[in-house]
Amino acid sequence: MNNESIVYGCIKHLPFGNEAERKASCFHNRRAIRGLPDAQERPFLCQDMFALTGDHATGAGYQTQVIHFGMSYRAVEYEWQQWVSQFERLLKQMYWVSAVVHLETDFAGFHTFLWDSADDYHEPSDEPLRVRCEWAREGGG
Repeated sequence: MNNESIVYGCIKHLPFGNEAERKASCFHNRRAIRGLPDAQERPFLCQDMFALTGDHATGAGYQTQVIHFGMSYRAVEYEWQQWVSQFERLLKQMYWVSAVVHLETDFAGFHTFLWDSADDYHEPSDEPLRVRCEWAREGGG
């Protein structure tokens, strides 16, 4: 086995306020993603692993800005606290309603991590985030 880990998920932001405020929060999230390092630096999180939809400035999407992400790693579960720390640092900089991260590993099974805003939505701040983890082991071995 090659100890490959797959991490994927999405961040959902339902923009609130008038049209200018909705556009501003979507652009803010886009800037936060663009502020991540390039993939060549081999960080846990990089710009290249994210794709944004629902940008109200371009009219894409219906209401919700959906930010997809995914990456293949070598045994990231052994450094999972660092990965989560970097992901939460990004979330603290963004506007969002919820986020989900799926971690698929060869040895530790499948994990789902869920972040929910304490209020209607999260605004950029350094306040602690709420996360819960669901774990499932599929297959035999």
